[in-house]
Amino acid sequence: MEKGFAQLVEYSKDVYRNQHNRHFIWGLVSGGSEVKVCILGPNFLLASKFMDVTSTAGRLELIRFLVNWSFCELPKLGYDPTIRYNYKHECFAIDMVNSNEQMPTQTTYYLREVVVIAERVFGRHTRCFVVGEKPPSLDEDSDNSGDILIKDAWPEVSGSAEDDMRDEAKLLKRVSNGLAGRSEFNGLYPKYINGGRMQIQNAHGDSVDETTRTILGETVWAQLGDLPLRAHMRIAMSGVGEPLESVQSIYELVVVIYDVMRCHMGILKHCHILHRDISEANILVRRDDTGVHGMLIDFDHSIDITDEGYAVRTEGAGTRPFMSINNLEDNSTKRTALDDWESIIYILCWLGTFGWNRATQPSGSVSKMAITSWNDYDEMMNAEAKRTNIHSSDNFIGIAKRFNPNIPHISAFKKFVNGLRAVLINNHDDPDMRGAIFDKNIISEESDTDDFLGEEYMARPDPFVERAAHWESISERLLAKLETYATICKRRISESGSRAPDP
Repeated sequence: MEKGFAQLVEYSKDVYRNQHNRHFIWGLVSGGSEVKVCILGPNFLLASKFMDVTSTAGRLELIRFLVNWSFCELPKLGYDPTIRYNYKHECFAIDMVNSNEQMPTQTTYYLREVVVIAERVFGRHTRCFVVGEKPPSLDEDSDNSGDILIKDAWPEVSGSAEDDMRDEAKLLKRVSNGLAGRSEFNGLYPKYINGGRMQIQNAHGDSVDETTRTILGETVWAQLGDLPLRAHMRIAMSGVGEPLESVQSIYELVVVIYDVMRCHMGILKHCHILHRDISEANILVRRDDTGVHGMLIDFDHSIDITDEGYAVRTEGAGTRPFMSINNLEDNSTKRTALDDWESIIYILCWLGTFGWNRATQPSGSVSKMAITSWNDYDEMMNAEAKRTNIHSSDNFIGIAKRFNPNIPHISAFKKFVNGLRAVLINNHDDPDMRGAIFDKNIISEESDTDDFLGEEYMARPDPFVERAAHWESISERLLAKLETYATICKRRISESGSRAPDP
């Protein structure tokens, strides 16, 4: 029976990977004379009691299940009726509800390309589709390419859409409205078109949010205790980019990162939204007649900030190798833009070590590198390693020396990354703001260690707490530093030269 469950779980990955209209999966697991019916969803795997097929009662129960399945409509079998294959035009059609209007209307888009697939058993099951407003066979001007992206996912939610502070559709709409008319940010973020939580009709004919609760029903849901609620979210947005692996050089990488953080700070200033999940997956590359650009995406971890520029809610967020120390420790330090700047430094270190595409990957073993601890599932050990690694230039050498030497201009890149790290961590007039390592109980070098309860037994404040109060000025210096390098790199790109940017 255990092998049967393992096979079902593995098979579910293939189902999600290949069936883009799948919400949940039914399955049968058998072992000898016993059979169980299972249902797998974004964050649940439930199984029925054993049915003994050697008994009359067990066989009748199994037959009842099979007959009921045969009469089920497709949504009850786990299929999404709003994503369907159009046989006439030989492409998938995806329906969106335009929630911008007082009387919601439906818009149908036509699939051009699947750029993100859902292939995990549990989680958000995020899928991203490049679509057009006409079927490819009828759109002569598009050359079978679209400029609209649809994101379909099952994020954790809190309550109704109106009360959910983490609703990505609402946040992206605010970003689009807040940056409207500011041409300097055009193309650096996806612009909201329509979308939000998907809805279905319940047994009474009323429209309700499509959630894991509505999938399972009230009776089953009540038995699951504290299982987080997930809702089906679909958002249409304009602006399509390429993954970060399309970057062709360190020059382009620096320009892309500058655009991303310039956009990040613009969103913070004009929209009062903190991104909180800066990762390589959330940075895209866009090219036009003016050159290469970066694009910041994925606002489903973003939150409102106060007028003082910090987040009230401080729960951990982010992608593990790039999570800030505050988020890893899940401490009470105010979350500011500095947490996302810290993530950028980790991303640059990660890319410098492991590369961003096949051409920049290291050829030797990476298992013993210190940076691998940044992916440790023990979040406190991960945070401790990062505190040590970024504390000073001397400590940082242990990370930078393992940057892939085969990447062109990697020496200058090391100086660039360490320069950003120094602005964030070390270059401060107040000594309490310097460094990353702290101990609440540090004995000064001049003290008598026998008198460990005396006045010499001091407490050094956490520098991350001290820096949070000065996030704005530090962020300005970081952006200015990054702009200097990006300007040099743009010139190198235009010259097609081989020299690295000056440190």
